[in-house]
Amino acid sequence: MSPDKLVYMANQIGRFFAHEGEARAVADIADHLVKFWEPRMRAAIQAHLAAGGAGLDPWVRQAVASLKPVVPRE
Repeated sequence: MSPDKLVYMANQIGRFFAHEGEARAVADIADHLVKFWEPRMRAAIQAHLAAGGAGLDPWVRQAVASLKPVVPRE
């Protein structure tokens, strides 16, 4: 999946939780990514953030930064 699509999807999740306030929204965004995104998607959004994170909303950036690194399966 393209980074642009992942950014779009992650920002949609961020907007959904935005009414909760920063601390709760960041935690809920991260929780959603862990529960509903497959490891490859999480790894790709983490790589996108590491490369600068263009387009990610601030609370989504925080949520992605809080995720544990995805360990690739062998």
